[in-house]
Amino acid sequence: MENNLKLIGRELLEKMRVNTTKADRKRTHHNLHPVLEDPVQRLVVAIDPGSYIRPHRHCDPGKWELFILLKGSAIILLFDEDGCVTNRMDLSENGPVHAVEIPENAWHTLAAREKGSILIEIKPGPYALLSDKDYAAWAPGEGTEDAKEFEMKFRTCTTGQDITIDKRKSM
Repeated sequence: MENNLKLIGRELLEKMRVNTTKADRKRTHHNLHPVLEDPVQRLVVAIDPGSYIRPHRHCDPGKWELFILLKGSAIILLFDEDGCVTNRMDLSENGPVHAVEIPENAWHTLAAREKGSILIEIKPGPYALLSDKDYAAWAPGEGTEDAKEFEMKFRTCTTGQDITIDKRKSM
């Protein structure tokens, strides 16, 4: 019988940490699922501060996401329809919260609080590239100058705060 174990060990995490420091998007991932059509998407995500993940939602029924922190610290933010923060979860390897499951149809994002942060992400598959309608209109697009400012706000914002920069710019 062939050994199909998939290990998440020190060697993989160090390789991902190094690759993340070189990546333009300041994040890398390692798929544990064999194909994008897999019914369960499982991946290791390495992310550094400054990596911008545009707030988005998964509208399909049953499309939740689970994040489990392995190393470092990160923030998960949930938003209302207008870009106001409705929930902030601080994940830390030394803190009280290590994982969070985001329900379907919830506007959300993830941001690293320290270099070398690593998470496991699990979600129902198959993988489908988000269409424009799944991204928040009130959030700047990835790669824009406003995106840098917006991502910096992720790390300091509080529940109830509207962190949008200028809604007219991002529409």
